[in-house]
Amino acid sequence: MRLERISPATETAALAYLSGSPYENVFISYLVLFDRASATRNNVFVAMDGNRVRGVTYFGRQLVLASDVEALDAFAERAVRYHGERTIVGPRETVRGFWDRLQNRHARPRIVRDRQLVMMIDRRRLRRLDSPVRVRHARLDEWAAVADSSAQMIEQELACDPRRASPEFVANVRQMIESDRWWVGESGERLCFFCNVGPWCHKTAQLQGVWTPPELRGRGLATAALSAVCDELLDAASPTLSLYVNDFNTGAIALYRRVGFEHVSDFQTLLF
Repeated sequence: MRLERISPATETAALAYLSGSPYENVFISYLVLFDRASATRNNVFVAMDGNRVRGVTYFGRQLVLASDVEALDAFAERAVRYHGERTIVGPRETVRGFWDRLQNRHARPRIVRDRQLVMMIDRRRLRRLDSPVRVRHARLDEWAAVADSSAQMIEQELACDPRRASPEFVANVRQMIESDRWWVGESGERLCFFCNVGPWCHKTAQLQGVWTPPELRGRGLATAALSAVCDELLDAASPTLSLYVNDFNTGAIALYRRVGFEHVSDFQTLLF
């Protein structure tokens, strides 16, 4: 098994490999399809067994895995020489196998999200609901409210405030608003729902940052807003939408199921 940086010679085969599990591999697929920066391309590695792709992994601040069992040894050896990741994430059994090979030569994770449900929805599954909630793209003058909601969601999920941990956090929020990737729900004159479109590929787009202010929960606002956002995005932006959620977040899982999302696989995330 050999590892090589992704190149024009391996890109098509790598994308074909990733498309076999589009909901699990949307992040790496997005990088291969759309991120041409050398800093990114130099950190996407393809595991080759002869002419056959056996895995694709991104060694960034997120170390993101897509790999057959047979390629995990090679990826783990590469990881020993790489010390920049804040998280390791990927399909649950893949991360478990990878960590088994790496743990004796790596710092221990501060948090393990052992099981995260990967969920998807398409037009047939969507439950469209009537509601007074109006959904729209966030406006740039709302960046502070959007950034605050996003920071609260991330702190709840990752146990760290991104405004302190990531100096570029606010700039990234503003950039996503400017590119129409952040959505809000409005009830009356108040923002009651937030989410954004993260990475995408030809088969799916991943929703992130789903958040309702705690004081507005339990009123059906998030269900109506998420259903409406999905209605806007499906077909126009992507044939399917996907997301992943911690298994202990029963409220969020119930929300997604009410809208029509179905559980298709499991992730695991190690946080350092």
